[in-house]
Amino acid sequence: MDQRVGESTDGAGWDGDSGAVLKTVGRQIKAWRERAGLKQGELGAAIGYSEEQVSSVERGRRVPSPEFLDKADEVLGAGGIISAMKRDVEEARYPKKVRDLAKLEGEAVELGAYSNHNVHGLLQTEEYTRALYRMRRPLLSEESIERQVAARMSRQEIFGKQPAPIFSFVQEEVTLRRPLGGTMVQRRQLEQLLELGQLRNVEFQVMPTDRDDHAGMGGQLQLLKLKSGTTVGHVEVQRFNRLISAPPEVQVLEIQYGIIRAQALTPRESLAFIEKLLGET
Repeated sequence: MDQRVGESTDGAGWDGDSGAVLKTVGRQIKAWRERAGLKQGELGAAIGYSEEQVSSVERGRRVPSPEFLDKADEVLGAGGIISAMKRDVEEARYPKKVRDLAKLEGEAVELGAYSNHNVHGLLQTEEYTRALYRMRRPLLSEESIERQVAARMSRQEIFGKQPAPIFSFVQEEVTLRRPLGGTMVQRRQLEQLLELGQLRNVEFQVMPTDRDDHAGMGGQLQLLKLKSGTTVGHVEVQRFNRLISAPPEVQVLEIQYGIIRAQALTPRESLAFIEKLLGET
């Protein structure tokens, strides 16, 4: 059965779970502030934030930083109650679709992905990710961009997980040649791919543009083999993404991905290709 992991909420506000958490935190801060007999501007001055920032947090429209919560807890004498909200706020910081995908990736013992229009999210540098979100149309707010960037960077913690999952990535050649964000951003991205490609648990391959037979023309895909022994697929297009768990459909994706890997350059050839491209950039 296929399941919608979530529609993108880029620039469209918080999803229901995140919004509820932030509003609850905001109400708590407001209650403690009023109990202390302080106005929003006075609290802001005491903790190093503007009145507008305090107001936005209390209304659940802004994600408070850990420093904001710690300082507010201290100034308002909340005895650790406000500070204790940091974990819930941290989880609410990211869009639901990212939380769901990160949870799946965290349960994976093996992950394989084919990407055809930009570098896969787990491989992106922060600058590259930020450049991608700045290109979104309709335009995203600066706050939304930074939220999305932080969410994507947090997913990369999976590389430090023990025991280490096995990763394989296939990137279209054009995704490496396209200078998204400018030449320096492109160079740093290529350098990061070389670094990740040296890891023992990561295999990186390039799909050359000149291939006259290509099993990936249906679009990008991702396969995750979970600890339970189950394999699920994940596909994304525009602002929509789906989790695929029906065995016959997952099998089709596995077949496609196997052929894609066979048609691509070998990992060693791929790293040599990136080194050559880096020298030309």
